[in-house]
Amino acid sequence: MSSTSDRPVSVVTGANSGIGRATAIHLAKQGHRAIGTVRSIAKAEKLQTMATAAGVDVELFELDVADDDSVRDGFAEILAATGRVDHLVNNAGVGGNAVAEECPPELYLSVMNVNLCGAVRCLQAVLPQMRERGGGTIVNITSVAGRIAALAQSPYVASKWAFEGLSEGLAQELAPFGIRVVIIEPGVTKSAIFAKNIDAPNSTGSYEAHYRRMFQFYATGMANATDPFEVAEVIHQAITTDEPRLRYPVSWGGAELAELHDRIDDSDWIAMGAVEEDAAYYQRFHDVFGLDLR
Repeated sequence: MSSTSDRPVSVVTGANSGIGRATAIHLAKQGHRAIGTVRSIAKAEKLQTMATAAGVDVELFELDVADDDSVRDGFAEILAATGRVDHLVNNAGVGGNAVAEECPPELYLSVMNVNLCGAVRCLQAVLPQMRERGGGTIVNITSVAGRIAALAQSPYVASKWAFEGLSEGLAQELAPFGIRVVIIEPGVTKSAIFAKNIDAPNSTGSYEAHYRRMFQFYATGMANATDPFEVAEVIHQAITTDEPRLRYPVSWGGAELAELHDRIDDSDWIAMGAVEEDAAYYQRFHDVFGLDLR
């Protein structure tokens, strides 16, 4: 076993469930010193139980990515304990369902504060020491909803499109310093986020079909959902490969949906939204993406 100082130090935010938990455990199994950030260590029993069962240790630190002071203090503790961060996996995130007409601006801001600004807070905390060393990796977990406008999820889509844009720009910004940026674009994985993401405002009564089709997509996705450890393996490959690339679609629907712009033009996209009958909509969805939602 390598000494602590020889092991790469990898920080995974939102490590208490789903992709974050799987990634922290998987990286620990690959010999990393795995650091998981959670909002409450007391509520991380399942993570700790799974890590023990896997024969690894995931060190936990409390911080809330939505809060400036919490991130600053949390990463100060992490860096004091580890001396450096080699890889940062920005995984912490929240969902957000609503069509634009029914979405309060406050909801856009709340989702953006976690999914975009939370990652910004964390990467700003680790980049100075990465630049000083001339190396490191920033892994940003976006979503296929960062490549296409997932139906009836306007605040979530807005945050993930913004996160994609930030990540693409960040890759150029950090290239001179030998720091890599990786964008992971999951489709549907087994995760608690979907069980919690059940809001369907429909406050105007005009968008019932939109919410119904959104939930049908996720119902189909959950029936075929990818194990989050498969995503964790892609993350590990992405930070260790000798042939790096920027984007990695993964999970059910990931590759199919991420290739949207190669399959459909803007007029066809709008025409799909105008389809009135669910059966015809699902058929068109299948024709374009090869995914059967029926």
